Amino acid sequence: MRSLILAPGDDEASLEAALTSGADAVVVDLAVAPPARAAARAQAARLLKETRGRDGGPTFLVRVNPLGDGETDLDLDAVMPGAPVAIVLPRVLGAPSIQQLSVKLAVREARLDLEDGATRIVAVADAAEGVLRLPACAGASARLVGIAWDAEALRHDAGAQACGHSSGGYVGPLRLARDMTVLAAAAAGVAAIDTALHGGGEVFRREAFAARRDGFKARFVVDAEQATIVNKVFGAAPNE
Repeated sequence: MRSLILAPGDDEASLEAALTSGADAVVVDLAVAPPARAAARAQAARLLKETRGRDGGPTFLVRVNPLGDGETDLDLDAVMPGAPVAIVLPRVLGAPSIQQLSVKLAVREARLDLEDGATRIVAVADAAEGVLRLPACAGASARLVGIAWDAEALRHDAGAQACGHSSGGYVGPLRLARDMTVLAAAAAGVAAIDTALHGGGEVFRREAFAARRDGFKARFVVDAEQATIVNKVFGAAPNE
């Protein structure tokens, strides 16, 4: 997977746009406003059921709510019958978070007669504590296939006034988080996935090239234009 497009589970129009965006994977986001979470789960369950087993089209992942807020189990109960390829877990705090989710997945796979270990995990570092615990992710679970970071969430958590400098490049704390994501993914033998940011055109294309150059294997995107750029950049030969 090169491009992973994020789509709120409670927004049917966004989901439809994601399906036709050309992205390699659609990430149905259940971490929406609390009043809309039941609707998001229902939409995600329906989408997974309708597309399960079909040939072609994007891969489906589900972004659940963080562990510890009482919502993760509800999310998993809703979507696991549809056998998503992977669960995207925000607010990961090192190996314990990954292992806790892995147990939850194993229980549901056994209950639903799904292949043991079939459901993968993409861990997201979106808090300062999570970034500092990234080195512990290596070896946490065989389910782990990717480690990502979230620039905007980390900006808020670190108290930074902006994600980047006016002259280009991320501010110090975010630059460190970005580098640690690549190193942690390399140590764990999984894909490093770059953050989603709004924008497009030549600026976004340069950012995509920089991400690939620095070791990222994929990137979260927010629209079809970004998906097209990422697919071209990450799918090109090294000398192109």
